[in-house]
Amino acid sequence: MFDCCRESGLYSFHKRVEGVTIDTVGNMTALVSRTGRHQQRYEHGYRLVAGCIPYRYRLTGEGKCMEVLMISSQRGEGLLFPKGGWENDETVEEAACREALEEAGVRGLLQDMLGSWDFKSKRQQGVYCPEGLCRAYMFALAVTEQLDTWPEQHSRQRQWFAVSDAIGQCRHDWMRGALDQCVAYLAKIPSE
Repeated sequence: MFDCCRESGLYSFHKRVEGVTIDTVGNMTALVSRTGRHQQRYEHGYRLVAGCIPYRYRLTGEGKCMEVLMISSQRGEGLLFPKGGWENDETVEEAACREALEEAGVRGLLQDMLGSWDFKSKRQQGVYCPEGLCRAYMFALAVTEQLDTWPEQHSRQRQWFAVSDAIGQCRHDWMRGALDQCVAYLAKIPSE
């Protein structure tokens, strides 16, 4: 398990991200999203991305209900899970945590990797990936903190869904596959 808030490597990672200021008690006071593709990782014609499926358990009249957090796309319709380019100066875990923070404004405990999924992006991926192919490494993220302000709050909406509703909201088949894998993975470990 990787603590997106407390891991010493990630904490020092936050200190060196451009646009981040950390005060003396370790609180982020300003954070902007990374931009550009010059630091991105590519492998065998694929742009490598990292992301997560943020989840929590909510008590209902029928017991515990697992919910997942989805975010709106900046371009176009549909909902997504936080994900983005895995950059050269970070581990895949750090990249997944960074994307959750930048795009969804959440932090938490990153679980084991769920797997990787290949997909074709509609956006131009550049000279290293002319076909627009991407490989997403996805994790489950047990949310421990939901921030009131986050870097992409003005360009994205976030919403919690019961898993049964989230399946129908997934914009792409690979996301449904990742969500199915997340549910299967979490069914094998004790819930909080």
